[in-house]
Amino acid sequence: MTLLPRLTLLAVLLSSASLHAEPMFFTPCADTAMPGSLCSGLDVPGSYDDQGRAMGDTDAMHVFVRKFAADVPAGKPAKGTLWLVAGGPGESGASFYSLLPTLRRSFPGFEFLIPDHRGTGHSSRLCKVEESEQSPGGRALAGAEWGSCFAGLNLVPEYAGQFSITMAARDLQALIEGERKVKGRQPPAYVYSVSYGTQLVLRALQLRPLPVKGVIFDSLVPPQTDARWDLSQRSHVLNTVGMQVLAECDADATCHAALGEPAASLYRRVLDKAQADPALLAKIPGKNLKNFLGGMLDVPAARARIPYLLRELDQGGEAELASVRATLTQAAASLGSYPQSPLSIPLVSIISNSENNLQPSLRPGWTAADIDRDEEKLLFTSPLPRILLGGGLPTYPRDSYFGALPAKMPPTLVLQGTLDPKTPYAGAQAQVQALTQSKAGKVALSTVHKAPHFLLWTAPACFEQASTRFIAGKPAQDCTL
Repeated sequence: MTLLPRLTLLAVLLSSASLHAEPMFFTPCADTAMPGSLCSGLDVPGSYDDQGRAMGDTDAMHVFVRKFAADVPAGKPAKGTLWLVAGGPGESGASFYSLLPTLRRSFPGFEFLIPDHRGTGHSSRLCKVEESEQSPGGRALAGAEWGSCFAGLNLVPEYAGQFSITMAARDLQALIEGERKVKGRQPPAYVYSVSYGTQLVLRALQLRPLPVKGVIFDSLVPPQTDARWDLSQRSHVLNTVGMQVLAECDADATCHAALGEPAASLYRRVLDKAQADPALLAKIPGKNLKNFLGGMLDVPAARARIPYLLRELDQGGEAELASVRATLTQAAASLGSYPQSPLSIPLVSIISNSENNLQPSLRPGWTAADIDRDEEKLLFTSPLPRILLGGGLPTYPRDSYFGALPAKMPPTLVLQGTLDPKTPYAGAQAQVQALTQSKAGKVALSTVHKAPHFLLWTAPACFEQASTRFIAGKPAQDCTL
């Protein structure tokens, strides 16, 4: 993508207390990723101080924003504005582009503003050369770019702090405030966020109130200091959900009859066969059955086939495995592929290990062998605990916002699936309880039974129902996938 005109300038310091953003103005995008969309962005400080002012002489960064106009008759104003904050960390706003039909049904007459938070997509990147769109791997790292990117970041470890959650949260504050400065009638604004994006928005609300009418959290992160649900415990979170899926099969007459025995018993026998038969294990993507079935929990259509896949593997068949792989491929493809889509692995590593991995303090000296012993009896696992163990990039020190919550919240809706294998339902309940007990504001929980992560994508009908009720000021209702 050619460089977009930087239509907004670095915020002007109008007072000693805060950073005041200039208005944002949008023009037709220079790329062809989403025809008809408008693009803009904001030049922001490389680092902010505690008052939100530019700190030191760090180079400015740029935060990219794409806008989709409201689907209203010509000459009619939008009914509202919705900011969409992606997850990750490391995901760009491109993860929302293919979901516009659901968003338009859920927020009729709204315009959508989708930023790439710093370190992702078309915003300023950690590795300026290796993650540029013109590099051999495009926005993704490829080949020798891995080594040069990581080596460069380790040469200046303090640079990691410029990509913290708090720095990105201050960007979000500046973006929303800057957009609200545009002259003319201002429709009500809302913020939607998913997964890590909910953590980012919570951090932004800690800094100061956002000028929005409401906030929607999809797949809310658990309390940051709770050791039951930090990233090093991802396999245990997955296994809890996976065992629920197997138990549901046992309770269903048709599924149980198809297996003829408890699903977990069948699964353990298949695991034993896979360990004894390299040819069977070789058929499984990644040659790790626990990880593969753990990944299937993210996609409802694939998750439903887990018992039948186990039956087939026990019998030596292959058709079900091919079908499941096709389902997973189709699900991933449904999110689209754009130049800014690739995940920023350096940002994932830095933020995850700096703020969302409690393992180094709780279990210092933990090794891969320790993880093997810890996960030995689990049936569903994730590669994430081992990835986090590897490190390889600098971290930044936690600031005063770590583990804390906003003092004040706008009206807030939490959408949470009971079979979420990433941000667990119990963790979201704990977070909602903490926010409610702190009397920060009205926080409502809408439970989506049998739904996994990222409900905008995996449970669109329930998402539409909950969102339209929230915008209309109606009480939250539960839903079933």
